[in-house]
Amino acid sequence: MESESKPGSRPGPAPRRRGTAKKIALLAAVCILAAGGGAFSAVAPGFARGSMESEAGSAVRSAPGVASPIVAPVKLDVSPADGAKQVNPAAPVSLTVANGKIERVTLTSKAGEAVKGAFGADGTSWTAAGPLKFNADYSYTYVVKDGAGRETSTTRSFSTVSSSHEADAAIYPLDGMKVGVAQPLQVIFSEPVVNRAAVENAIKITSSSGQTGAFHWFSDTMVRYRPEAFWAANSTVTMDMQLFGVDLGNGQIANFNKKVNVHIGDKRLAVADAAAHTFTLSVNDQVVKTVPVSMGSKRFPSARGYLVLMDKHRYDHFVADSIGLKPGDPAYYGEVDVQYTIRLTLSGAYIHQALDSAFPYIGNTNVSHGCIGFAPDGAAWVFDAMTTGDVVQVINTEGDYAAYDDGYGDWNIPWAQYDN
Repeated sequence: MESESKPGSRPGPAPRRRGTAKKIALLAAVCILAAGGGAFSAVAPGFARGSMESEAGSAVRSAPGVASPIVAPVKLDVSPADGAKQVNPAAPVSLTVANGKIERVTLTSKAGEAVKGAFGADGTSWTAAGPLKFNADYSYTYVVKDGAGRETSTTRSFSTVSSSHEADAAIYPLDGMKVGVAQPLQVIFSEPVVNRAAVENAIKITSSSGQTGAFHWFSDTMVRYRPEAFWAANSTVTMDMQLFGVDLGNGQIANFNKKVNVHIGDKRLAVADAAAHTFTLSVNDQVVKTVPVSMGSKRFPSARGYLVLMDKHRYDHFVADSIGLKPGDPAYYGEVDVQYTIRLTLSGAYIHQALDSAFPYIGNTNVSHGCIGFAPDGAAWVFDAMTTGDVVQVINTEGDYAAYDDGYGDWNIPWAQYDN
């Protein structure tokens, strides 16, 4: 039969199966439809690229293969900057976000002390509630959430002003002290002050009498304050110093806030007359007593003007060397014990009981080294009657004014010059 192969002849084509032809046709139709009717391809190139770009263009996919709208990135404003050094402890520590919310914030010192803070009402800001410490390292961690609900945690660090740039101050009078009407308020800083206006603006001084006054800088570390006239008798003066974090200049930062209430007593003003050799005390403008004295000699005349009582001691020890006197000098007195001493100047002028050798001269001759010397009963009476902040006006002396910073010489400075 012809269908049988002859030996040595080629076999004929195998008969096709009907199912195979149908599958090929169906696959071609699917490819053509997918390609939008274009030329035949196993996978249409345009379709493949479009699908990949659609997924990659979305920042977030809520489920595999499903694209979501693009989410705006969170913007942060953080203070202090990461790694910042010499940060002012009074500077605000804060975090503000846009396009998101703040979930958590922790601010902790290296010593483990946590700093509390407060969130803004809408949850987009946080600010530390209190000042930081000097010479401390801090770790600042915050967690923020973007519009798609994703959280990001960030940790920063910074350090505050070192001890070498920390400024303190000594204040006088002390809180609660009762002083006389002539007592200036004094602040002595541990470091030089360049930004004087900033310091003055941080100190608010009020008086129950309504008096106002002025600051006067005696040096780059010492400032005082007084009114134009003496403080009103029996008033209270309040000095409210909000100096923590104030930049004094040259990187020196003040480290304290303090409020001081000073009570002013009666007005006690004494007049020491070097010509009449008398000491007259008035209380609230009424003369109460006059006692005889011996004041500074021609070689050592008493300083003129207003001298404010600084401190007093029932017993004291005077040394001639401390005022420059040496053995062999006719005025040299070695070392002596004295009673009822009240300091008038830093350089060594006092009210005190005179030495026994001076008793004959009290009331008639000036023989002291610039002090105001009394007989025992007069010295005891003045010691009990007067206190720090009271004032002695020295008149009819050949001496000049003491240096304005040699004690409290504030009242010898004309007001127009003081208030400058």
